[in-house]
Amino acid sequence: MRQLPALLLAAAVSVPVVSYAQTAPAPAAPAAPESPHSFTGKLGLFTEYEYRGISQTSEDPALQLNLDYAHASGFYAGFFFSNIKWLKDTAYAGSFNTDANLEWDIYLGYKFEPIKDWTVDVGYLRYEYPRSGAFNPKPNTDEAYVGVTWGPATLKYSYSFNDTFGVPNSEGSDYIELAVTYPIADTKLSLTGVAGYQRYSGTQSSGFDNDDLSYGVWKIGAVYDFGSGFNGGFYYKGTNAKDELYTIRDKNWSKNRIVGFVTYAF
Repeated sequence: MRQLPALLLAAAVSVPVVSYAQTAPAPAAPAAPESPHSFTGKLGLFTEYEYRGISQTSEDPALQLNLDYAHASGFYAGFFFSNIKWLKDTAYAGSFNTDANLEWDIYLGYKFEPIKDWTVDVGYLRYEYPRSGAFNPKPNTDEAYVGVTWGPATLKYSYSFNDTFGVPNSEGSDYIELAVTYPIADTKLSLTGVAGYQRYSGTQSSGFDNDDLSYGVWKIGAVYDFGSGFNGGFYYKGTNAKDELYTIRDKNWSKNRIVGFVTYAF
């Protein structure tokens, strides 16, 4: 019987000790702070590249790329690339040659909300056309712009500081546009509409009034969100531009027609 306490003691010593400090769940690691920087891109295939109602590819297809940076403060910057054909066709009509077949745009700006649900966007856009040195004046164009967005509608005004898209003595030309994107409830479909006016200012040395190149433009269409970054759609565009001033090599860049597209955002 004297050994019993020793046995009991030995048994007690042999019982494993549970450490609650080791089995309790570890506290969750603090979430990493969200980065104020974002980088996005978009690749698009279009049946043609038209800008402000005027074909830039003479009705041929276009492959386009957007690369964008945005900061949480509202600052943003980006690049846009697209194949073009209008400079080659213009050179051919003028009996000279050019290798300019690319448009490369650079833009930067700042967005802010001065009033709840109203967003103001101010910025600068440079249209660059590499290898266009054969043109005088060059088509490279600088614009400043301001836009206001409320709900599905955006009103935007752009002002050119130099010869606009190669039109001589056209400094001070401008463009105003109202664009609406209206999502259909409980669907992935949105309806789109645009109404704008491109005004060319100045008079050329030949006496030609650049205002004859001015025109109104409108577009109406639809876009569908397929998910995983893919969108597709179409729109019908029209202008009241003077046909004889926008017809090069028997193609009217300003005529009414349908444009289809598919894009991938990443």
